[in-house]
Amino acid sequence: MKMPKPSEDARTAFAELVPSGPAITMKPMFGNLAGFVNGNMFAGLFGEDLFVRLPDDECAAVRKDGGRDFEPMAGRAMKGYVLVPADWRAQPQAVAPLVERALEVTSRMPAKEQKKPARSKKA
Repeated sequence: MKMPKPSEDARTAFAELVPSGPAITMKPMFGNLAGFVNGNMFAGLFGEDLFVRLPDDECAAVRKDGGRDFEPMAGRAMKGYVLVPADWRAQPQAVAPLVERALEVTSRMPAKEQKKPARSKKA
């Protein structure tokens, strides 16, 4: 399966939504761009779409408002993540609270440990 790529406009709009802070980083995920707090993903792009990590009841509310399940592979939804309505770039003031809430929820999770670099095999 080929992963969708975001446009520069989507990348810029996403970068403007992600707050800055010492525990917040942005890095590639799914061939796109995602925001992490303490090593845990809280929001990101999937092609032109924006997804956020929220509690189940809040994901349901986003779906009710036009969002949908986040399925990086068709038929395999990622639990705890939801795609916001497709017009998110036209209404950044409406999605900014969702990104901030995702950051708040995810920041309460235990920090992920740094992976140790893989050892190279000796011949």
